[in-house]
Amino acid sequence: MGNLFCFKSYKRFWSFVWAVAGAAFVLALAGCSQEPAPQVSFTDLQGKKIAMSALRGKVVIVNFWATSCTTCVAEMPDMIKSYQKYQPQGLEYVAVAMQYDPPNYVVNFTETRQLPFTVALDVDGKLAHAFGDVRLTPTTFVIDKQGNIIKRYVGPPQFDELHQLLEKALKA
Repeated sequence: MGNLFCFKSYKRFWSFVWAVAGAAFVLALAGCSQEPAPQVSFTDLQGKKIAMSALRGKVVIVNFWATSCTTCVAEMPDMIKSYQKYQPQGLEYVAVAMQYDPPNYVVNFTETRQLPFTVALDVDGKLAHAFGDVRLTPTTFVIDKQGNIIKRYVGPPQFDELHQLLEKALKA
């Protein structure tokens, strides 16, 4: 009976190991899968609409931010430098101001900081909802040339890592 008990424990142990290994494999595959970016249109500060589909063939950063978010304000100079460095290689950047951000604050921030990229308003919250119900700022998405989200940052990105990702995506 002792040997049978040991066999059952051994069998349970290996069942557990295989279950954990299988779960880890599925999670690893999930991390490799690419989620398509939502097919939305951004409205810039001049009222011009920019469809996500029109950005196909370019690497795109979509950054959800707010003028009241100190982290967003602090990361903006590095975002500007990143855009200026990679824009000649085909990077597009859309800074999406959150629904609660007063449009006149966004316009003032954009003008005083001379933001060189597209700034869009999300007046009805539909953009944040389409990108997975974004509530925390900053939240940044990197989208490849095929229109797939390849990275999501909640909080400020590590800019060295972001630059490596952009270089790889721009070369692809």
